[in-house]
Amino acid sequence: MTFDAKQFLSTVSTSPGVYRMLDTEGNTLYVGKAKRLKARLASYFRGQLNAKTQAMVGRIADVQVTVTRSETEALLLEQTLIKELRPPYNILLRDDKSYPFVFVSDRHPYPALEYKRARQRRGDGRYLGPYPSSGAVRESLALMQKIFRIRNCEDSVFAHRSRPCLQYQIQRCSAPCVDYISAEDYQRDVEHAVMCLEGKSEHVTQELTASMEAASQALDFEEAARFRDQIQQLRQLQQRQFVDTESGNADIFALAQRPGALGISVLSVRDGRLLGARHHMPKNDLDLSPELLLTEVVSQYYLGQPHNIPSEVITSHPLEDAQLLSDALSQHAGKRIRVTSQVRGHRAQWQHLAMTNAEQQLASQLANQSQLSERFSALQQALGLEETPQRLECFDISHSHGEATVASCVVFDQQGPRKGDYRHFRIEGVAAGDDYAAMQQALTRRLKRIKNGEAIAPDILIVDGGKGQLNMAREVLSTLDISSITLLGVAKGTTRKAGLESVFLDTPDHPLPLDPASPALHLIQHIRDESHRFAIAGHRAQRDKARRTSTLQDIPKVGPKRRRELLRFFGGLQGVQKASRAELARVPGISEALAESIYLALHG
Repeated sequence: MTFDAKQFLSTVSTSPGVYRMLDTEGNTLYVGKAKRLKARLASYFRGQLNAKTQAMVGRIADVQVTVTRSETEALLLEQTLIKELRPPYNILLRDDKSYPFVFVSDRHPYPALEYKRARQRRGDGRYLGPYPSSGAVRESLALMQKIFRIRNCEDSVFAHRSRPCLQYQIQRCSAPCVDYISAEDYQRDVEHAVMCLEGKSEHVTQELTASMEAASQALDFEEAARFRDQIQQLRQLQQRQFVDTESGNADIFALAQRPGALGISVLSVRDGRLLGARHHMPKNDLDLSPELLLTEVVSQYYLGQPHNIPSEVITSHPLEDAQLLSDALSQHAGKRIRVTSQVRGHRAQWQHLAMTNAEQQLASQLANQSQLSERFSALQQALGLEETPQRLECFDISHSHGEATVASCVVFDQQGPRKGDYRHFRIEGVAAGDDYAAMQQALTRRLKRIKNGEAIAPDILIVDGGKGQLNMAREVLSTLDISSITLLGVAKGTTRKAGLESVFLDTPDHPLPLDPASPALHLIQHIRDESHRFAIAGHRAQRDKARRTSTLQDIPKVGPKRRRELLRFFGGLQGVQKASRAELARVPGISEALAESIYLALHG
């Protein structure tokens, strides 16, 4: 099958990441990185390409994407994959050197921060990194030299100096070679520089702030000014990633699931550095819960295959037998293995990143052209239509106890979601919480435009909410004399579990029997879930906008101070709106006459 670039690009993330281009046999053709994946991948399928690039693109059968937290992380992952896979279209370096490090010797009283390449860390000092390039190391060294005035000369030069060099004159070195700084103070500056390279610049800033205040109290204003300058420079410093913390070893399993599709992503982190991601699309024929399914996957991943087990296994869902699995893995690996889903800090970021990758892979699977075609064909057969439907529209209503009611219209065609055709409808003039009237208003506004030729008519109209909404939709279609649209209603099951929905064709008396594994039902569930998500997003935006604009602002003689007193006294705007005239007059600064004005303004 020819690779559908347009369909693929419609689901690709705009985040940084790494992509692998595969041929028909699953072999990797090319590995690349991108600051914005969607823009970079689109460039291969649009515009002018040279002959060699065109030849590679012509061989693409699939593209695998791994989302990362930053472009730098994408670069490191790209190099790791190139080294492992050696794709034919990548530049392959024969020397295969390791990444460069920042080196701090522990054998010198005044150590320098040095650039060093090493295949493995030795016991002669501290190695910070690895860094993605030699340029990144030199940039870091220059910044640390500027902020903390760490020397950068060779030991042989240092040993034979009798007076400060030019670096001291331009305030890039504290001249330890001629004892202009004590060994203790120099070591403090080196430690601060190392901490910054390890991403602990905020802690360094706090220490420098305390030192600045102490120097100021001692009337040493020159020293205080130097600390102040360091603090200002550190505030502009971007924290460095990928330092060797010797504690960040974990595999992160994330599960994403939608009707008819399941994806699991496994991210591997070693020494605090993302090494790569694996994506699995297992079949869930037994309809296991996410917790049990992840338990099975983790068990097979380590106990059934020769995988190296890290000290920590993080999952997106709590496992059914986490402690049992932890004990089994610990025994298998001969070391303590922690299995958990409750994480914070940088581990929570890894967990979120794994979920992002799982969702991305799932979106690509759902948008697969062959799968979409199968679902549309199955829906045609289930409805007994002469032709395959080309366009589906689904409507849903969202509100909070009648507040900020919004209707959504979501459109699917055989290419998947057509987000450019999505619409929100602000519902006005209906009773709070009256979903039937809200659905009637949204459908009337939409179908009138279709009747007048101002919008494309769908082949199938789907309403979420059950029999009442379905009857309202039939009434609107009848009133506007539209008979060419097939009408479906979707009602949630008693347990609201996916697969137990009731689907009605045209009338509540005509239920449509669909197997939970039916591709037709999966398509209906997909567009229903998307309309629900889009309706909630519109409702929240409308609600938040309304709550940011207080109606008290429009009342004469009620300025910021009186508004603040009113809101504080009644605990919010709703309390003010419910208050009587007498209660309003009890608020400090509100007279009886003003209370009357406020009450009339709020209640008419």
